[in-house]
Amino acid sequence: MSGREEISTPKRTKEIIQRYGFKFKKSLGQNFLIDQNILDKIVDAAGLDSDSGALEIGPGIGALTERLALTAGAVTAVEIDRRLIPILRDVLSPYPHVKVRNDDVLNVNLQELFKEDFASVNKVSVVANLPYYVTTPILMKLLEEKLPLDNIVVMIQKEVAERMAASPGGKEYGSLSIAVQYYSEPELVCIVPRTVFIPQPNVESAVIRLKVRERPPVEVESEKHFFEVVQASFTQRRKTIANNLKARYFPEEGRERLEALLAEAGIEPTRRGETLSLEEYARLSGVLLAAGIV
Repeated sequence: MSGREEISTPKRTKEIIQRYGFKFKKSLGQNFLIDQNILDKIVDAAGLDSDSGALEIGPGIGALTERLALTAGAVTAVEIDRRLIPILRDVLSPYPHVKVRNDDVLNVNLQELFKEDFASVNKVSVVANLPYYVTTPILMKLLEEKLPLDNIVVMIQKEVAERMAASPGGKEYGSLSIAVQYYSEPELVCIVPRTVFIPQPNVESAVIRLKVRERPPVEVESEKHFFEVVQASFTQRRKTIANNLKARYFPEEGRERLEALLAEAGIEPTRRGETLSLEEYARLSGVLLAAGIV
């Protein structure tokens, strides 16, 4: 690295912040990572090489971007805060294969971005320390758009990571678990303490890897209907699945028809939504759809 100290050290991070007079914006959830071991774990989990591309969201002052640049063949960093763009272009100037974009990733046409920025590589991963306030919208956009992605490796709030990786039956398991596991195979990489950030966040963090599936683990006729049934089943967690589905789909009718359809799907009406697997939700969605319940 031409003898320079890495961006991720506390000393260089503070020096860059002071040199540019940068002020943190709480509204953008800005917490810069200053721990090289955690950065190593993030990059290692992505399995990058010179034939890989890396899309980073919310690069801050470029600590993770620099590590990605040393490993991947093409790197694009999307940063919403225009104040950080000149800093990033300066500190990342030694790396010609790094592109910095000033944009909100939720508004970006990612299919076009992939065609423009990653034509020279064979596989692409998203690797990022995500702003916690928009974690779920960003991840669902990445998964739902069916991008040619290998892995998504992100630092997020620990509680949210645990929900994404949860198994049926636990209190963490819910509609987010099902959505993430429909599109990917989640694996917790490590827990991250608050002390490795400037400034320190109010919550613990975790690194999670989502291995993007080539195809979902269950077949559904309508993904839209499948996810609507899942959402309806968790409307009130303490209620049974029969009560939640009745409120959503049969508000004016008795329970007989609903219970007959649940029986057809092989699901006891007294069960709660958090006990059903992806396979059971797929079966339930199929039975309801075949009966014209939409």
